[in-house]
Amino acid sequence: MSYEAIGISVLWTFLYGYLIVASIDFGAGFFFFYGKWKKKDHIINGIIARYLSPVWGIANVFLVFFFAGLIGFFPDAATYYGAVFLVPGSVALMLLVVRGFFYALAHFGARENLSYLFIYGITGLLIPASLSTVFTISEGGFITEQPEGYMAFTPGLLFTSPYSWAVVLLAIVSVLFISTSFLTYYANKVGNTEAMELLRRFALFWSGPTLLASVIVFITLRAHNAWHFGQMIDVSWMFIASLLFFVIAVYFIAQRQALGTAFIMVMLQFGFAFFGYGVSHMPYLLYPYLMIRASVTSSQLGLLLVVAFIISLCLLIPVLYFLMRFFLFNGNHPKRKLK
Repeated sequence: MSYEAIGISVLWTFLYGYLIVASIDFGAGFFFFYGKWKKKDHIINGIIARYLSPVWGIANVFLVFFFAGLIGFFPDAATYYGAVFLVPGSVALMLLVVRGFFYALAHFGARENLSYLFIYGITGLLIPASLSTVFTISEGGFITEQPEGYMAFTPGLLFTSPYSWAVVLLAIVSVLFISTSFLTYYANKVGNTEAMELLRRFALFWSGPTLLASVIVFITLRAHNAWHFGQMIDVSWMFIASLLFFVIAVYFIAQRQALGTAFIMVMLQFGFAFFGYGVSHMPYLLYPYLMIRASVTSSQLGLLLVVAFIISLCLLIPVLYFLMRFFLFNGNHPKRKLK
């Protein structure tokens, strides 16, 4: 395997890590607001707050590594994506700042303010929605290379594209499904049966829209980029495996069995779908202009980056594990039982 292939694989792994960790965090923030709004905060908000307190800031580390590595490995990506990513990137950054501000407010006496919690919760859904537009843009059709040598972006096409809105929809419902799947396991792990039951119903409810949105993405992608759709058919076994893991996860959650295994199945579901999408998109970083081999950095620098990012990944995963082990699953949780 070439070092550029290893490099993009490592970066894709960082992005997958962000997908899982950030989804749990963003979804938890939304359900924190929902619990207060529906006056169920006495059931689920304690569990959610215990997750958010130690973990809420670590998700962005995965995203920073991904973008730093993308520019380091593939410098031409900055030329093609720089101006294009300015709008969704700026929106996502602004939303991250707003969300962090209102998270801080919630820990300094404003926890009872429903408006603050609404802003905190809704920004957690808008961030992945804004970032997901980058995947849409990578499919081509929204950027044209001009004779003068610059890239012209047509945002009007992006906002009127059915595929673009399908991806946004999938990003939002996936956040809610991943988050409730983990929180169901977490509530059960710490013995809060009442919270587990409520979160389990949320997970089952959002499983349907997640599957439907995935189908819509496939259908709209076929119309938008027939080449990529054909590539995805060539690795269809990965998407079939994703569907199988989804069915297993929903079955375990519905049966209240092996909820930890159910969440692992959810991770595998999104893992196979995410890496299947990435593999089928190769060799393009931006269809049809930017290819990994044509835009890769020098072999010496590329090799150093591969080593550095693999070491970083090997350090970051244990840090995340021990953070959850010592701060989330330490056994010092009040337990609630169903009446």
